[in-house]
Amino acid sequence: MDYRQEYDKWCNDPYFDDQTREELKAIAGDDKEIEDRFYRTLEFGTAGLRGVIGAGTNRMNIYTVRQATQGLANYILAQGGQEKGVAIAHDSRLMADEFTDAAALCLAANGIKTYVFKSLRPVPELSFAVRTLGCIAGIVITASHNPREYNGYKVYWEDGAQVTPPHDTGIMAEVAKVTSFDMVKTMEKEKAQAEGLYQIISDDVDESYFAELRNLSIHPEIIKKMAKDIKIVYTPLHGTGLGPVKRVLSDLGFENVYIEPQQAVADGHFPTAPYPNPENPDAWELALKLAKEKDADLVLATDPDADRLGVYCKDTKSGEYVTFTGNMSAMLIAEYILGQKRANNTMPENPVLVESIVSTDMAKAIAKAYDVELVEVLTGFKYIGEQMLKYEKSGEKNYVFGFEESYGCLPGTYARDKDAPAAVCMLCEVAAFYKSQGKTLWDGMIDMYEKYGYYREGIATMTLKGIDGAAQIQQIMDRARQSTPAKLGAFDVLAVRDYKADTRKDLKTGEVTATGLPSSNVLYYELSDNAWCCVRPSGTEPKIKFYVGVKGDTLDGADQMLEELKAEVLKHFE
Repeated sequence: MDYRQEYDKWCNDPYFDDQTREELKAIAGDDKEIEDRFYRTLEFGTAGLRGVIGAGTNRMNIYTVRQATQGLANYILAQGGQEKGVAIAHDSRLMADEFTDAAALCLAANGIKTYVFKSLRPVPELSFAVRTLGCIAGIVITASHNPREYNGYKVYWEDGAQVTPPHDTGIMAEVAKVTSFDMVKTMEKEKAQAEGLYQIISDDVDESYFAELRNLSIHPEIIKKMAKDIKIVYTPLHGTGLGPVKRVLSDLGFENVYIEPQQAVADGHFPTAPYPNPENPDAWELALKLAKEKDADLVLATDPDADRLGVYCKDTKSGEYVTFTGNMSAMLIAEYILGQKRANNTMPENPVLVESIVSTDMAKAIAKAYDVELVEVLTGFKYIGEQMLKYEKSGEKNYVFGFEESYGCLPGTYARDKDAPAAVCMLCEVAAFYKSQGKTLWDGMIDMYEKYGYYREGIATMTLKGIDGAAQIQQIMDRARQSTPAKLGAFDVLAVRDYKADTRKDLKTGEVTATGLPSSNVLYYELSDNAWCCVRPSGTEPKIKFYVGVKGDTLDGADQMLEELKAEVLKHFE
C-alpha cells in the first residue's frame, strides 16, 4: 500500500477516532506532508520509538504506540514474563497520559499486569522501579531532550536498563510482525483496574528511590558545614525534575535553593524553552538571569525526563557564569568519587569506571591515577547498564561510576540509566567540598586540567531530514568506509575503528584486529597527539554527528585546536 492509499484509509476507516480523521483531512492538499506522515511506519529501533506527535503511520499517536506495545506484549508472552508485569512512567510531554494508558491497556488486554506511576516521574526512577517491583520490563513515555513537537517510547528490561541484545532485536522482530491494527488488543481502563491488570505504583517506591540518592553522599558532614554558604539555582525546563531535585537537595541539607519560577511548571509546550535541552544555550536564559540576581554559585538544569544534567558555575575571578560540558561535570564527579573512596579506603575490589566511546579521554587518565579499570562501550547508556548487569552476575568486578558525554551519569548501582537527580546530589556535594577549600567548581576543573591535561571535546552535526536525508546520511557513511583520510586537519590518522565491521585497522602497520564491541554504524578515527574523531548517525534525530576530542597544554590552546579540528572534520565529510 503506497502512502496515498494509507492516508485515505486513515481518513475513512472508523477504527481511527474523529479527531485523527479531521487532522488528516485538513492536510488533503499538502502532498509532501502526507508523504512524510505515511511513507513508512514509525521505526521501532533498539531504543523504542521517537517521532513527531500527530496522525499517521510515521508519527507518534495512540495507534502507533499500541502497535509497538502489541509487539512488546507478544515478546513478553513468549518469554513467559507476563506475571512479572511492566512498570510505566512518563514525563511532561504532550500526549504523555494518553500514550501511557494506550500502552498500559494494550498490555492489560494481553493479560500482562501494569504498574503505572500516578504522575510524571524521571527516567531513572522508572529504571529503579522495574528492579524494585521485579518487573519483566518497563516503558517510559518521553522524547528526552528533543524539541516540543516530539514524544517517544523507551523500553527497559528486567535488569532496569534499556533493552540490549538479544531482547532488543527480539522485541523489534515482534513489533515488525504487527502489520495491521486488527492485530492490536486493548481494553477499557475500568475493566483493567477491576481485574488487577492496571495498578498505581505505591509512594513506597518514591521513598526507596530517594533513600538510594541520600546514600550516595560520601561526606555529609561537609554538606552540613557548607549548606548555608552555597547558593543553587535550578530549572527543570518544564519537565519532571522539579519534585525529585527539590526533595534530594532538601534531604541533603542544602538551604539556599532557588527555583526558576516560569520553568518550574511542567508543560509539554515548553513555552520558555522550545528546545528543552541543557546542551542548548537558549534554554538557560531565565535561570542565568535568576542566578545573577541571587549571586548563585551553581546553576543547574535537567531535561524533560530528568536523566541529563547541565551545569553553569560562577567564576569568581571574572564574575561570569561558565558552562560545563557533560564530560566536564562527569569528570568532577568521577574525580571526587574515586579520589575520596581511595582516601577513605572504601573503594571496592576490582573497581570499574565505564564510559561511552565518544566521551572524554580524561576518564582514562583519572581511572589510571586511582588504579581503576576503564571500560569503553558503544554510545547509549544501555551499554553501561549491560556492563553493570554483567558485573552483578559474575561478582568479578565492581561498578563505581559510569557516564556518557551527553550530560548523563550514574553514581550508584540502584538503577541502570543515567540519573540527573543523582548527578545533582553528587555535583552539589563536590561544590561543597571545593567551597570548604575556598574554591569554586571551576577552580576544581582547572585543578583537574593541570593535573591530567587540558582535554577538550566537542560535537558538530549535519541535519538531513526526510527520505532524501536518510539516504544522504547513509551515503556519507558509505563514502567514509570506502576512503580513509591520511589526515584530519593538523592530525595524522593513526587507526580507524569500524564498529559495523568489528575492525580496528592500524594505518601504519596495516594490522586489523577486532573492536570487541557489538555491531554499530560508527566510525572512530584515532589521531596523533591524543586527538580523536567519531562519526555516527543519530539514533533519535535526522542527523549525523561528529564527535571530536583533543588534549592541549593550555585551555585556550586546546579550545583552538578543537575548533580547527571540528571545522576540518565537517569540511571533509560534507
